[in-house]
Amino acid sequence: MCIKKIAGVLRAVSGSPHPKNFTSAVIAAAGSSVRFGGELTKQMTELCGVPLIVHTIKAFEECECIHEIIIVAKKNEVAEYDRLCAEHGFKKISAVIAGGYTRQDSVLKGLDAVNKKSKYIAIADGARCLITPDQIEQVCRAAYKYDAATAAHNSTDTVKIADSKGFIESTADRKTVWLAQTPQVFKTKLYRAAAYTALKKGFDGTDDNMLVENIKHPIRLVECGTNNIKVTTQADLVFAEALLRRRELERSVEDV
Repeated sequence: MCIKKIAGVLRAVSGSPHPKNFTSAVIAAAGSSVRFGGELTKQMTELCGVPLIVHTIKAFEECECIHEIIIVAKKNEVAEYDRLCAEHGFKKISAVIAGGYTRQDSVLKGLDAVNKKSKYIAIADGARCLITPDQIEQVCRAAYKYDAATAAHNSTDTVKIADSKGFIESTADRKTVWLAQTPQVFKTKLYRAAAYTALKKGFDGTDDNMLVENIKHPIRLVECGTNNIKVTTQADLVFAEALLRRRELERSVEDV
């Protein structure tokens, strides 16, 4: 076996990035931010001097596994992304499209906009602005190996299952309890089959994993820690700013 073929086999086994693993990121940023409040949507609210969504896009822009980025935005914010691309030098954004009525509708529109070369699709919440390029790569690597993988965090809290009246019914084994995050990365053909099966059956999922679970395909969990939060409230924004400031300080110390 030639060296080139051996290298290809090793990449496949380890789940490493490969030029043939064309990966499209679909960033869902079409929410109305009702719980967040304020005059601006959370994705356009300033965080450390720039709109929150910029931090999310930047992480995917800097991840070597990602080949293109599709933004699914609020209709009245679509034009704003031209300015953000120019201002921040984003090169991977291939399309900015208006979202649908629900998040599931919006992601489906993003799916329809991916490049024909797309082999994998990485679906992300625009409001998860603390995700890092390394974490995105870890989830992508797992998906390259298992066809489906998701960012998540293994619960450290004791989880109670309640009955319909709000009383404890049982206690879950926290070793098996994970809190789902994004990105959620799937082989594009697999996710397309899952998404259109859900559409045909009228199945609604609270995340994209559920659509793939619905067609009985296993999904690999990838530990991404507690910091990969989804900004939902103003308090979340305070936490996000503190963490981003700390990361910036750590980088400046390393550069000295």
